[in-house]
Amino acid sequence: MAAEVIYGKQLAEDLRLEMKEEIAELSKEGVHPKLVVVIVGEDPASKSYVKGKQRASEKIGMASDLIELSAETSEDELLHIINQLNEDKAVHGILVQLPLPQQIDEQNVIEAIDPSKDVDGFHPINAGRMLTGQETFYPCTPFGILVMLKRAEVSIEGKHVVIIGRSNLVGKPVGQLLLNEHATVTHCHSRTKNLREHTKRADILIVAAGKAGLITGEDITEGTVVIDVGVNRVDGKLTGDVDFESAKEKASYITPVPKGVGPMTITMLLHNTIKAAKWIDQK
Repeated sequence: MAAEVIYGKQLAEDLRLEMKEEIAELSKEGVHPKLVVVIVGEDPASKSYVKGKQRASEKIGMASDLIELSAETSEDELLHIINQLNEDKAVHGILVQLPLPQQIDEQNVIEAIDPSKDVDGFHPINAGRMLTGQETFYPCTPFGILVMLKRAEVSIEGKHVVIIGRSNLVGKPVGQLLLNEHATVTHCHSRTKNLREHTKRADILIVAAGKAGLITGEDITEGTVVIDVGVNRVDGKLTGDVDFESAKEKASYITPVPKGVGPMTITMLLHNTIKAAKWIDQK
């Protein structure tokens, strides 16, 4: 029996409709959530992603500004702009699009953003709050994965989650979020020996390695929930880290690429910005 496909695109659209209504209600109370995105340089993938964020913001009625800086911008110049945004009470969410040019230290930039406006959820303070199970902003892709699993009514508590990938953006935080939901979590990566031994023991398999076709149907057991976070371009087409056709024959649930996890990332960014606006309004 083929897997049920979890389409993040449809779920994202449903959630954005709910957010549109929430923004309309907040507007009546004088609260106007606002996101500012800063992009440095001309990276095509980054520019495309930023445009998607702006379109999504506009569709739900959220104010959104874009600050475009040249690839020659210095770290000091960028930090000065971030400080101005930190001080601007009309701005609720600040997002600096990564990657940044070589002359700018990404960690310095992440740490410069006011944690109460860090809607990407990357600031060490927010990471620490997530680690200790406190209310905070969760990184958008991991948070999107958690919401997808819950909306699909996939049981997490007590299940064995295997994650391939240990990045600070996806692998590590998604493991922590699912640990917070009482899952048993195994992290695998490029130096893991006998990878298939781990993947075949997974109740939920999350693949975020950035390697096309890394996982096939032979690497999973019947009934595994498969979440594909990979985004690769092969012969001009977008594809994930999972061989969808073979894996779907054994999985119970599976996400496609595209139209899977990707649309949820921007959606959770919008969610975090609304949350930031409500927090700041309550202060």
